[in-house]
Amino acid sequence: MANYDFTVERLGEAKLNSPIRMGYKEGDGMSDYVSDDDRILYDLGTEVVDGKTVPKNSESLELAGPRAKIYFNPSHVHAAICTCGGICPGLNNVIRAVVRCLWYRYGVRRISGIQYGYLGLLENSPWPLIPLDPDVVDDIQEKGGTILGSARGGGKQVEEIVDSLERLNINILISIGGDGTLRGAYDIGEEIEKRGLKIAVVGVPKTIDNDLSFIDSSFGFDTAVASAVPSVRGAHVEAKNSINGIGLVKVMGRESGFIAASTSLAQSDVNFCLIPESPFDLKGPNGLFEHLKNRILDRGHAVILVAEGAGQNLVPPTGKTDASGNKKYQDIGLFLKEEIAKYFAEQGIPTSIKYIDPSYIIRSAPANSYDSIYCARLGAHAVHAAMAGKTKCIASRVNNQFVYLPIKVAVSKRSHVEIEGTLWRDVLENTRQPYSMLNSQR
Repeated sequence: MANYDFTVERLGEAKLNSPIRMGYKEGDGMSDYVSDDDRILYDLGTEVVDGKTVPKNSESLELAGPRAKIYFNPSHVHAAICTCGGICPGLNNVIRAVVRCLWYRYGVRRISGIQYGYLGLLENSPWPLIPLDPDVVDDIQEKGGTILGSARGGGKQVEEIVDSLERLNINILISIGGDGTLRGAYDIGEEIEKRGLKIAVVGVPKTIDNDLSFIDSSFGFDTAVASAVPSVRGAHVEAKNSINGIGLVKVMGRESGFIAASTSLAQSDVNFCLIPESPFDLKGPNGLFEHLKNRILDRGHAVILVAEGAGQNLVPPTGKTDASGNKKYQDIGLFLKEEIAKYFAEQGIPTSIKYIDPSYIIRSAPANSYDSIYCARLGAHAVHAAMAGKTKCIASRVNNQFVYLPIKVAVSKRSHVEIEGTLWRDVLENTRQPYSMLNSQR
């Protein structure tokens, strides 16, 4: 495993006593403060050396939680929260947790919501800050989306954003978003450091594709899978009740097929799970169509679950990008629907194809109970980091422990479904599809 520097940067020494009353030792009946020296191993792998079992790697992560000493005086704090990129289940939950922790635990009374991500911090932004307090966020966790609105772009206009943070006297920025958002947060933190300012920038990683490396999972992912299951179930019912019925469902997953893979396990009706990490051919003796035809002739119906980034090599590129710089993809679902219909018509086999795209329904859903708990804890841990003066870091969970990671490390690589890993192995066992549908690997 590569060596990573998991050191979390700080604005300076934390010297103020925390207003949060906690314990210092076991047995006093109170939860204890977390020390910067409290750490966990990143890699849980072990090896035997001289007859003793020892860790393979010594890299460790700083545990998240409230510190006994804090950096900011709560009465002087102006904290701001922004949500960037596409919406995702749990955004409102994180906003609510951040506001309530700042207000009730630290006594911070100036909390602002930035509208439409980093665009709301640009000089000519038409959107004013939204004052936040516990009453404003009282029941927002019951709703999907974000009360602050979310948008892509603006994150590269770093100097303009830091100008706004200075002008608004903001000294804590909680940035909730995915890979692009966190890269922007890191650049903002770098500009803040260059200017010698004392502004903490803490991220809460959000990506419905679950493609951020190092962390256990992104918030909203569990809800996304749970929301995708009814679409697969519906596709199965439609397929089974038609002559040679084919149910085709497309879910999100630009470069990583975690939603599709996990949904295939959650709903065992999927016969073919197509993800970006596992390329496939359409025609030929080992192509998708041949295996699909055999399934139809054998069982009379089939369900295909495809991630949006799968099979993009089979369609012409759009040549376009979104405001975050991501390539815009062709709709692989519609493409497959048309090509499957053509193929079976050529084969003289009647079929009924039902195409379902629940993508925006999935990401706009309110968080389920699992993600609600996760978001509540992530939001609080982000606040604890910021109040202690930690910066250019994210609050997340690794090895089932809440930790702080440097943003620079967190965005250094993207997580993918490992084709030779246990998740994909279990998907293949569940769907019973071939390990490869490339003719060259037959």
